[in-house]
Amino acid sequence: MADYGHELQFGVFASPEVARVHDTLELAQLADVLGLDLFTVQDHPYNATHLDASTLLTAVASRTSTIRVAHNVANLPLRPPVGLAKEIATLDIVSGGRAELGLGTGAFWDAIVAAGGERRTAKEAVDALVEAIGIIRGTWGQDPDRRGERSVTRRGEHYSVAGLHAGPAPLHDVEIWLGAYKPRMLRVTGRLADGWLPSMGYADPSALGEMNATIDDAAAEAGRGPLAIRRMYNVFGRFGTAGGFLQGTADDWAEQLAGLTLELGMSTYVLGSDDPDTVRRFADEVAPAVRELVQVERTRRAAGPSAGVPGVPHPAPSVRAGSGEGAALAVRPTPDDGRRLSPSLPWREDDRPVTAKPDDTAYTPAQQAAPQHLIDVHDHLRGELAQVRDVIDQVRRGLLSVGQARSVINTMTMRQNSWTLGAYCESYCRIVTGHHTLEDRSIFPHLRRRQPSLTHVIDRLEQEHHVIADVLEQVDEALVGMVGSDGYGTAGREALDELQRAVDLLTDTLLSHLAYEERELVHPLAQHGFG
Repeated sequence: MADYGHELQFGVFASPEVARVHDTLELAQLADVLGLDLFTVQDHPYNATHLDASTLLTAVASRTSTIRVAHNVANLPLRPPVGLAKEIATLDIVSGGRAELGLGTGAFWDAIVAAGGERRTAKEAVDALVEAIGIIRGTWGQDPDRRGERSVTRRGEHYSVAGLHAGPAPLHDVEIWLGAYKPRMLRVTGRLADGWLPSMGYADPSALGEMNATIDDAAAEAGRGPLAIRRMYNVFGRFGTAGGFLQGTADDWAEQLAGLTLELGMSTYVLGSDDPDTVRRFADEVAPAVRELVQVERTRRAAGPSAGVPGVPHPAPSVRAGSGEGAALAVRPTPDDGRRLSPSLPWREDDRPVTAKPDDTAYTPAQQAAPQHLIDVHDHLRGELAQVRDVIDQVRRGLLSVGQARSVINTMTMRQNSWTLGAYCESYCRIVTGHHTLEDRSIFPHLRRRQPSLTHVIDRLEQEHHVIADVLEQVDEALVGMVGSDGYGTAGREALDELQRAVDLLTDTLLSHLAYEERELVHPLAQHGFG
């Protein structure tokens, strides 16, 4: 079995327990800050201790900036396809294009029947899933055979629609990943799915090769080819010194997962864990190491047999992330252009502590990924801030041309009024606050321990976080005034002017702070990671 060459991705498979809802939301924010690709939750609507998966994922999306969200996997018998299609399209729209769909035929049939679903045989369950995929993709306007259709008609034994108006359309082509284990479902995966999402325990590593072969054969028969299906894996383990799969050190994990990629083609690893420390190690130690191991071997294979030992199917054990030749830090902090919109800032910029920067330290690509991720998150905040300012500008123009509808964020179109602006600004304030909270609780304590010379810099960064929190409070107060007015006339203009002043101050403080933080932390993050 060969490596399919898919880009490596890493994620979290969290529990939707009611009792730990706040921990789950914080875990999602941590995964986002750490640069993980996916945040997923299981879907058992009949479980009285579980939150609704779709609603929980929407809350996760509102508190994160880049991580994608998905059911792992949606329970089809209790989520009919038209409603499920609208849930996922809505989630994709409100998240800015970050939703995918994990889908299953259903299990625990007694519980499904108790919740009002129908009991299905194995064949009926698979047939129903095939019908549902056609309806879901048709509702999204993403059926590959009838792309963009506006009226959806599908007739099946389990699900039918007749002249259904398609929509809303997701912002991107949503992938459908199937949780499949038996031959019939594996063949459906090869024919129709964008990804295969099995779990350890139901599909142990030793079984993956044969299952992949079944998917590959079905994909070839459907004229798609094996590369069309991403191979994903829900994994479970414990960091330690024991033997066995995912029971050892982070280096052991990295070698084992890299082996699955290079020998069996698995490329997305979703860790089942609710423990922040485990997730942090997975993101900071395992994921970069797997990427480096896989890249080294893919490069060797691409260069031909002469570049290495013929027949070696996976990286030599001596290869480690952080080993080998490094290079000077290529990550560049975003410069502060010095422009200010407010008369003054709530702090002095000329008394900020600084640390000496190393001149000749070399970093591996895995080490350089940590500061690059910080800048990526900051760039997202900068981009969102620009959108907030653009929305205010559109509201101002709307006061002169009442009732016009304007395009706001990406492809989302909404009528510009005080409520729309308030919701968007409020969401942005939550994102900034969440980012700073995670830095204060996890990243900064780690850097203090690893590099005591950073103490004065980190103290100042934390102080600025508190100041920015006060500025966000001013934005909130201005929003209250905005919503309290009718949005038009003199009162509306005054409320909008007050909001503009608050957002101008937020712009000055946030951009100044982000630039300072990047200047001081890019080298420490390359040296020590996120913790």
